[in-house]
Amino acid sequence: MEICSKSLLCGAALCLLVLPVSGDELLQEAGQAQRAQSELQSRIDDADDEVRERLEELRRLEQETRRLSARHAELAPRLERQTETLERREVALDTLAETREALPSLQHRLVERLALWVDQDLPFLTEERRARAASLVNGASDPDASAAERLERILAAWRAELDYGREFDAWRGYLEQGERRREVEFLRLGRVGLYYLTPDGREGGVWRVDEARWVALDESARREVRHGLRIARDRRAPTLLHLPVSIALASPSVAGREVQP
Repeated sequence: MEICSKSLLCGAALCLLVLPVSGDELLQEAGQAQRAQSELQSRIDDADDEVRERLEELRRLEQETRRLSARHAELAPRLERQTETLERREVALDTLAETREALPSLQHRLVERLALWVDQDLPFLTEERRARAASLVNGASDPDASAAERLERILAAWRAELDYGREFDAWRGYLEQGERRREVEFLRLGRVGLYYLTPDGREGGVWRVDEARWVALDESARREVRHGLRIARDRRAPTLLHLPVSIALASPSVAGREVQP
């Protein structure tokens, strides 16, 4: 028992000697661990902040990408049209020199054809129409006019001639047949029919293009011409006129008698 007591005393003394040294080391290690943990947590927090910033940047870029895609889809058709316009303009510029060279010849042919048309057409307003065609020859009406202005005047003259084909007109004028000149009433149905009627209604005629002369009308046709004159002057409601036409039509069924004013 004595030996055991001595052993216990020695062991306790040994523990008292060792304990202070181990406690300091443990405290140092605990402090180091705590600092390491704090640094790690700081790095983790920094990493989280960076990740959040990256995520926000990614979301912003995605929104910008969607906006740009929508804008591209909106602009694409407009860009295609502009591209086509530029291509057409490039082609026009490439052929501009050729067009300028060909324009005087084209204008000359248009004027020649217009004058020929007037000469071969129904004989109405002949002097006025011939004078208009003659004024276009080599820009006689305005020698200082530009090429574009001369072309516009030629086209305007053609439009005036084309409008005659849609008109229903009546006027008082003079009919010359050889040395005979007398005042008559004229009726024109576009370019389909040209007629005259004397004031007393006893004589009338239709201009025949294929024969280039006036052909006399019978009483029934003269009565229809009187109806047409009243319609043209708004004195009668439009109705179907039974008249011979001035031009030779290909179809026998159409070459007959009915004309709608």
